[in-house]
Amino acid sequence: MSSYKIAILDGDGIGPEIMAEAVKILELVAERNKINFELCPAPFGASAYFSQGHPFPEETKIVCDKADAILKGPIGLNHEESRKIPVDMQPERGALLPLRRRYNTFANFRPVFLPKGLAHFSPLKPEVIGKGIDFIIIRELVGGLYFGKKEAGINEDGKRYVNESLEYNEDQIKRIAKVAFDTAQKRTKVLHNIHKSNVLKSSVLWNEIIGEVGENYPDVEVVHILVDAAATYLCLNPGQFDVMVMENMFGDILSDQGGGILGSLGLMPSACIGPNKAYYEPSHGSAPDIAGQGIANPYSMIGSVAMMLEMSLGLEDEAKNVWHAMQSVFALGFTTPDLSQPGVDAKMISTDSFGDMVAQELSKQ
Repeated sequence: MSSYKIAILDGDGIGPEIMAEAVKILELVAERNKINFELCPAPFGASAYFSQGHPFPEETKIVCDKADAILKGPIGLNHEESRKIPVDMQPERGALLPLRRRYNTFANFRPVFLPKGLAHFSPLKPEVIGKGIDFIIIRELVGGLYFGKKEAGINEDGKRYVNESLEYNEDQIKRIAKVAFDTAQKRTKVLHNIHKSNVLKSSVLWNEIIGEVGENYPDVEVVHILVDAAATYLCLNPGQFDVMVMENMFGDILSDQGGGILGSLGLMPSACIGPNKAYYEPSHGSAPDIAGQGIANPYSMIGSVAMMLEMSLGLEDEAKNVWHAMQSVFALGFTTPDLSQPGVDAKMISTDSFGDMVAQELSKQ
């Protein structure tokens, strides 16, 4: 019997609620495939800061180091609660960025997928959605502005200032480019390279490396597009995209816009892949305003399980089954209140009921 050790980081807000449904599906997958999942819970995020004194405690690092993969819930608090935590210990700076740095998870995969039958979730017009939305954003995750040198202080004029550097080297760009080209080669062989080379020299280097790597992929068409134009086209004609590659901050912004055209970030899981380890997480935040109410949809958390099954554990067929099971629940007319749309006749169910229905649909396959 195959055995895998999975670090379970509940996170904050709705994290524990949606993680419970992800674990429910993992346990069913284990039963169906005669696999043993050793689930290893560990504190992470704001909750870890308040209970352990650090958002990424040493005990959590040890658990993650030993794990075959990491399943992470959303982290963060509302503005007022965040102010109770020192700036450098707030979850994003004190936990998330160090997690990425520790495991060098340079490649972020965010699928933006909405079949035509679920088009009612999207704010876009049916004629814009067409046959549905299906593309993937590949974002470089451990370089750029977020990881560059940072300083703040008082200048010679007595004015407060901040200085943050956007840094990339050719090796960082080359490795994410290879991931993007490999992904495009497996899909429709079209790669949109998102940049801002008319202003940023970092994008000039980025485009040069994309061109050099592209010489090894003559069957992949590369379409270069400025990031601001890409933002517009995502709303006007998302069907033109299949695989998009971009640097860290551009990816952060455009992937959230991807969630917007789906109708919710709650429909967008993600994978963060490094050379030796990966973590999987919803793209959305911890939604502290609805925590504990049982109304959050676990789709992106369970979708992150599906991505883990495929990308870290090699269970591609079962990953497809999990995706199909989730979409079947929507197709049957059920949703949770957080995803409800005005004018759409949907049957409202709770977080755990949605998880139960996904499990039922998965059991039928």
